[in-house]
Amino acid sequence: MPSLDPNTLDGVAHVIQVALTPVFLLSGVATLLNVFGARLARVADQADGVSGLLAGATEAERLTLGLRLDRLRLRAVMLDAAVVLAALAGVSTCGAVLTLFVGALRDATVASVLFALFGAAILCTLFALVAFGIEMLLASRAVRDRVALRRAEAEAGPPEA
Repeated sequence: MPSLDPNTLDGVAHVIQVALTPVFLLSGVATLLNVFGARLARVADQADGVSGLLAGATEAERLTLGLRLDRLRLRAVMLDAAVVLAALAGVSTCGAVLTLFVGALRDATVASVLFALFGAAILCTLFALVAFGIEMLLASRAVRDRVALRRAEAEAGPPEA
């Protein structure tokens, strides 16, 4: 990073321009966290619904409901990982912005710290997206399984009395 005089208008403007670049990543991470939170709320609602059905279920239904709860738990774990990684990406991005400001004000060489923080933000965002992708695949598999089960029940017809 070139030596900047933080007392000149051009120097301050350049520091602000450079520091704003990682903020766009931070905005994207915040949007991801919002999506992850909404998905986690849906998983929690589904888990509550399935848990409520367990009390009056037959043994066969309990096995099916247990499998659904296991899948919901796995989805929640993937979303937890995505949230933690995205939050770490946000923290790393904020650290990168702070490093840019402090480095410009102190006229110090901060390239290695900046590289590490911004690199950590990118890696955490990448892994958060991978965890979210796995959760989405689990969710779509559960939907396909429910559709197949309902189709099989419909083809079998009503139970005989």
